[in-house]
Amino acid sequence: MKIQDELPMDHRLSGVYRYGAAASGLILLLFGILGFANRLDFFDTTGSEIAGLSSNGLLSLISVTVGTLLIVGAFIGGNFASTLNMTVGALFILSGFVNLALLERSANILAFRMPNVIFSFVMGLVILTFGMYGRISGGLPHDNPYWLRRHPEQAAAEEERRRRLAAAGIGAPGRTPESLGARGAGPDRPALNRDNHRESAQGRA
Repeated sequence: MKIQDELPMDHRLSGVYRYGAAASGLILLLFGILGFANRLDFFDTTGSEIAGLSSNGLLSLISVTVGTLLIVGAFIGGNFASTLNMTVGALFILSGFVNLALLERSANILAFRMPNVIFSFVMGLVILTFGMYGRISGGLPHDNPYWLRRHPEQAAAEEERRRRLAAAGIGAPGRTPESLGARGAGPDRPALNRDNHRESAQGRA
């Protein structure tokens, strides 16, 4: 996988990355703002409950920062939003594991509790999925921009094959074998012409 693979800005996948980053960013931004509104202590390891989760001033600051970054990524879109989603999602999952080990310890500077750990895992998977959508898979369709970027020789060969088929009239609308036969491409056409000629002669007689 090449992280630097290019994605057209108007491709439908860009919308998935944008919406995923924007929705996730708004949730984190709102959580952080609620923490600031409640004037939480910055390094309080016991934390205070905000929207069902434990938080302190430091966690609020991190939430606002990451949320803002995701929203910026949503505005930029394209590969940037995809890579940002994957990075942030992976960091959320890592944070869940780290803070799970720090529960009930003095080093729990983000005031995590078990609901925070679960939220970190779930949020990380959601953001990560948005970032990987249509980009990392063993069965990408051949019109996918990432597949085209990673398989240029096969893509060129398939495009050349499509051009040859189009030039031969195969697969084009209205150029099926049946329609060609109906218009005179089959052996029955001469007989049909003779029948028409016979009918015309009888009419003149």
